[in-house]
Amino acid sequence: MTHVHFIGIGGSGLSAIARLLNESGYIVTGSDRTISPFAADLQAAGLTIYIGHHPRNVQGADWVVRSSAIPDDNPEVTAAQQAGIPVYKRADFLGKLMENKTGIAVAGTHGKTTTTAMLAFVLSELGRNPSFIVGGVMNNYGVNARAGKGKAFVIEADEYDRMFLGLKPRIEVVTNLEHDHPDCYPTFEDMVTAFESFVSLLPNDGTLIACVEDAGAASLLSRARRIGRNVIAYSMQGEMTINAPQWVQARMAKPNERGGFDFDATTNVGTLASTRVSLQVPGEHNVRNALAVLSVIASLGLSFKDAAAALRKFTGTGRRFEVKGEKRGVTVIDDYAHHPTEIKATLAAARARYPNHRILAVWQPHTYSRTQALFHEFSRAFNDADEVIVTEVYPAREPKQEFSSAEVVSAMPHSSARFISSLEETAKYLLKHLKYNDILLVLSAGDADQVSANVLAGLT
Repeated sequence: MTHVHFIGIGGSGLSAIARLLNESGYIVTGSDRTISPFAADLQAAGLTIYIGHHPRNVQGADWVVRSSAIPDDNPEVTAAQQAGIPVYKRADFLGKLMENKTGIAVAGTHGKTTTTAMLAFVLSELGRNPSFIVGGVMNNYGVNARAGKGKAFVIEADEYDRMFLGLKPRIEVVTNLEHDHPDCYPTFEDMVTAFESFVSLLPNDGTLIACVEDAGAASLLSRARRIGRNVIAYSMQGEMTINAPQWVQARMAKPNERGGFDFDATTNVGTLASTRVSLQVPGEHNVRNALAVLSVIASLGLSFKDAAAALRKFTGTGRRFEVKGEKRGVTVIDDYAHHPTEIKATLAAARARYPNHRILAVWQPHTYSRTQALFHEFSRAFNDADEVIVTEVYPAREPKQEFSSAEVVSAMPHSSARFISSLEETAKYLLKHLKYNDILLVLSAGDADQVSANVLAGLT
């Protein structure tokens, strides 16, 4: 039996692969500096997880898979190489997993986690039993991966470190394409080039599905057509036949009583079909995510109406507009938004769901490079919040710098924006100023979810 050891198993990416391999009958072990919630879930499933990195952890392994955050001089990487054990990065390994499967890769600057989860859920509800790897925990299933018995393999295609170029998809979804990860892609043109390479991975009979409302994604549709690939465009509005002869479109979208949107979805893929869709996940951006899913369903020749029935039951993923609780009339929500477009979409979703409430947004900027590269866009992203609190930058993989997010606050035209450096002081401020019927929205890809926990604990 093959033994695979994961270095950095506590992250969302590697933990998902580890879970899928464990369910497929492999021996799986892993190590990390601490036990994350993802790693704790794997421990509960019976996997051996080592705290800390030591050469002995790789003993007996046939393959080693390392996180992109693990350096070359990591003691486990060195020990594996000295022992002649193959060491893979996630990008190298994922391509192996997708062989002999119908790979469906979901990419994009925003929305890929929710869209991947939504697609995996719908295919499961339609009895296709897909394998899937998602960058967050699916609320419906409580996991971020599953080894299915069906032919479909649904995977979130992460553009960071060009991971998605190691995949082997037959169907690709691109939700949108904007500049992000300036530490990896110094210019937007660098990012476009990587996505063009991603499109080139499609086989001759492969299909690209993309949102025609987004200029970057629409340009990829044109490229895919030029190289002879099938294309499907989706949109909430406008004429699409110019960009793609096949399309999926939403009309009459409006907020519903479930907190999401209802809309009519129509397609000409295969045969003309139309159905009514009702979502409980909030925001117009999730209407577009649902259209991406319906485009895949149509391309596979599956039932449009059955897919709509499944979408009605989809409840989202962790840290994507995740309602953490309500106390003393205050609703606390966590969201992973860390790009200006994501922040605007999340706040618009909050305004649509809670039109008569005061919305307080806490934003923890993620990485110095992103905050500085998109400085102006961040300063203009909070119009739908009544009050904005900005904490200090979460550096993630970057060394500490002199730059402070207080500079972004100074550039904000918002009438009620303030800088509070620490998460502890932010929670204290909120506990003094939150009122009955307020909505607290914490926007963070770092550790600011502790603000949500501390506020809920303090609202007694």
